[in-house]
Amino acid sequence: MNTLAGLGKKSRAKLAKLLRDTKGTISVGQAAESLSLPPKNAAKTLAWWAMQGWLSRVRRGLYIPVSLEARTGDVALEDQLIVAERLFAPCYIGGWSAAEQWGLTEQIFRSILVMTTKKPRNRKSVIKGTTFVLRTILSESLFGTKPIWRGRVKVNVSDPSRTVLDLMDDPTLGGGLRPSVDVLQSYLGSEMKDLKLLVSYAERLGSGAAFKRLGFLLERFAPSELETIEACRTRITKGNSKLDSSLPADRLVTRWRLWVPEGWAKERKND
Repeated sequence: MNTLAGLGKKSRAKLAKLLRDTKGTISVGQAAESLSLPPKNAAKTLAWWAMQGWLSRVRRGLYIPVSLEARTGDVALEDQLIVAERLFAPCYIGGWSAAEQWGLTEQIFRSILVMTTKKPRNRKSVIKGTTFVLRTILSESLFGTKPIWRGRVKVNVSDPSRTVLDLMDDPTLGGGLRPSVDVLQSYLGSEMKDLKLLVSYAERLGSGAAFKRLGFLLERFAPSELETIEACRTRITKGNSKLDSSLPADRLVTRWRLWVPEGWAKERKND
């Protein structure tokens, strides 16, 4: 724990300039450019300010400013989405975190789901008490996102249709099958619903399993969406998939080439 220490006039002026020139996080490269220092000297300056409690180290070479109200430099992340953007770009905030962003779920998740083209060694990264859950995707899968502004920082989040598609492609991204179905139903009942866009996204992603799950669930929970159900029917791929790969499934719905749990095979919209 680093107690906040006083800074001299020159040091305060340099830190103030650096904070004006950066957005949410501070890298060695940004500090070198802002303060006109060689990278080695910039790194030492940032480390010293962190020791004094005016910055907090997120990881090697990356820092966040400490609020003046804080008593120490040992602080939690004020904006996890900014840190995710800085650490894991090219990426977008997706799954349950995007569903929270668009108000498609009432569940509260304690981790941030990041879809990234990077291949991290650890799929769960805990930084300043925040857990980032990382999923690797192909660069061509970086579509269907919408930028949101966090102060002066732009963060990419999957738009509502892409969020639903990702959950249909892999329900674990929504926290499991039931939460993912809840998100789908919220989407269907909202002004954000755009089923033509959803189908076009699914075609672009090239996920036959997503079409199987979406068609099956639409028949069950939105049977009036005949056009979209038929669009899913004509796009399903050969072979059988599971409604949720994390759950046991002992019933095959041949119409959708989908293995489903016993309860889901019997369930109806108004059950």
